[in-house]
Amino acid sequence: MTSLSHIDPFLYGYFWDESLEIGERVGLALFNASKNLEIKFSHQLLPETAFVTESGSSGYSPSDGLWFSDENILKLAEEHPEHNETLRRYLKELNIFRDKAQMLNCEITDGLNDSGAEWGGGWGGHSNPDYGRIINFGTDHIRTIIAENSKKYPNEAWFYRSCSYALDAIDIFGERYRESALQNAKKSQSGKDKAFYLRLAQAFETVPKKPAYDFTSAMCSFMLIFALDGSDSPGRFDQYMYPAYLKTENKEEVTDLLDRLWDYFRDHRSWNLCISGSDENWNDESNELTYHILAMVRKKRYNTPNLTCRVHRNTPDKLWNAIADTLAIGTGLPALYNDDVVCTALEKIGIPPEDSHDYCMNGCNQIDILGKSHMGLEDGEVIFTKCLEFALHNGVDNMTGKKISIETGDPTTFETYERFERAFMDQLEFVTYNSCSSANRWQHMRGVFQPHPLRSCLIKGCLEKGMDYRNGGPLYNHGQILAEGIADTGDSLYAIKKLVYDKKKYTMVQLIDALNANFEGYEQLYHDFKNCEKFGNDIEEVDKITTHALNRFFTVLKRNKTYKGGIFTGGCSPFNRVANYGRKTAALPNGKLKGEPLLADSISATPGRDTNGPTAQIKSVLKYNHTDACSGFIFQNKFEKKMFTSEKGKASFIALAKAFFAGGGQQYTITVVSPEDLIDAKTNPQNHRNLIVRVGGYSDYFINLTEELQNNVIERTFTNT
Repeated sequence: MTSLSHIDPFLYGYFWDESLEIGERVGLALFNASKNLEIKFSHQLLPETAFVTESGSSGYSPSDGLWFSDENILKLAEEHPEHNETLRRYLKELNIFRDKAQMLNCEITDGLNDSGAEWGGGWGGHSNPDYGRIINFGTDHIRTIIAENSKKYPNEAWFYRSCSYALDAIDIFGERYRESALQNAKKSQSGKDKAFYLRLAQAFETVPKKPAYDFTSAMCSFMLIFALDGSDSPGRFDQYMYPAYLKTENKEEVTDLLDRLWDYFRDHRSWNLCISGSDENWNDESNELTYHILAMVRKKRYNTPNLTCRVHRNTPDKLWNAIADTLAIGTGLPALYNDDVVCTALEKIGIPPEDSHDYCMNGCNQIDILGKSHMGLEDGEVIFTKCLEFALHNGVDNMTGKKISIETGDPTTFETYERFERAFMDQLEFVTYNSCSSANRWQHMRGVFQPHPLRSCLIKGCLEKGMDYRNGGPLYNHGQILAEGIADTGDSLYAIKKLVYDKKKYTMVQLIDALNANFEGYEQLYHDFKNCEKFGNDIEEVDKITTHALNRFFTVLKRNKTYKGGIFTGGCSPFNRVANYGRKTAALPNGKLKGEPLLADSISATPGRDTNGPTAQIKSVLKYNHTDACSGFIFQNKFEKKMFTSEKGKASFIALAKAFFAGGGQQYTITVVSPEDLIDAKTNPQNHRNLIVRVGGYSDYFINLTEELQNNVIERTFTNT
């Protein structure tokens, strides 16, 4: 009879002693998995094993910690009838979390979520563990931290045991990889591969228990923990890997390892790697490895991982030129973040400069402090256009006719624009509060039922306080709720003010009747509202109204505390969901038709509505206070490829980017492509398989996008001077 420990080592370890705390049981599951899971090297010959069983029935994922699949556990029960009863009992207990999570829902939250107005919680998010803790200090060092702090918190002995089990698991994997590398070296027919395996075996004699001694050993240590943690976001890779880089005389070895790593990143859709930046005294932190990474991005031309480059007041011209050269290849990488704004924003919520300057990104562009926070997990979203729709229809979802939100009054009775705007702000506040509330309920449940001992070892504060990564352990536990459809809402509000209240060309009754009819039979009204002035063109009153709405959102967020002990902040990172939000929104006063997928895909104008040039667009976007955004605040431009074919063109881009950042801009991403290529790629995708564009906060192959997203990208305004 096959042992259940081998059939599903994670499940077996988790249920080994059901009297223990959940966190300790998870630690034991990791420990048992490390001894029984099959280990393997990727085709790049890098360690690839993750905490997941071959059947996929259960495992340990970066976002969810403990996770499982009903279908696969039942399949295991059928395939191994001798364990049928045990596996079905396991499944019943594992469903406790899901059953309790479903109890979190309420009618109001469900209604808002289904309407597309908001969501909150529901997934565990990305993170930025400090891989440098393993690479530069080793697991033995982390054990000394456990030993020192466990004496202070004797009641949390179970927590420290769970973390010790996780460290033991890492070490066991390291030893097994050493043995496997030796065996592979013996079997290898390639002299080059044989030598590489022997280098790996030698490295694993030291790491992960002890500090890495060169770039190969550092890469072994990094890949071991990175793969086990789910191949998520590497964070400030050029900083924590640089000590090992300096110890490596043969830089061809570095190039070879980075080449292998970038192929691994592509194969596993790893998320966000951050380079450069400044320290708290504004010294530039770019180094030789920073440039090595940019060169690798130019060589590989992949769309992943998302590459973020931090710039600041003292970024050297050499790095700016390398950035421009890298963007010129057309992958949309790197995205640029401005330390002068991001660090200020983080300091406004209580993060001191020595930590604010250690920020990086995870996922698309959520901001975290490397190895010190759990605040960049993207807690939820609020869709401004649905809030406006609720204000126009007194809480009714005009797509379904159902009363979804609060009543804020019949807008046809409002005598002033200010009264209508107040109704919109009340809807925005209600929906935002519900998103925060829902996120907190999910955070609570995850903190109780999904502890994460592996990450607790790699995030400062957890071991020092005796608290799990998910339950308030990190130094910083703020939340991030994203805003979408900002420009569409600002355009609509301005059109209402101008055409209904200021000029009195139309009544609110006429406007609402036209919206209900999706503008059919109201051609002149549709023309006037659609062609009213738009955000993104440096028109003072439009920008003022749009900014006012966003300011209210940020203010409401900061009134709400997170379950983990921080406050909620905001940003704008539409990802690929933006088209779906458009489909769930009815006709709007900016000329958007019912169900039309086109919505603003960043903090800038709705695609195609910025007609006064890039300088006007930047001036509008800079009317926002970017230091209110503690998550990615995405500003996107599209540049014609020909602009980046000359040194003069690249210099013009650098000057534009510097001006944007000097004016207070937080983030800048661009797509470098010709309009002809985009149009042709829609009809002849086979000719443009490698065409990459920016979508929200990430890069993707154009032909992989839905038609709605392709149209969104095409309609963005090009900059060619």
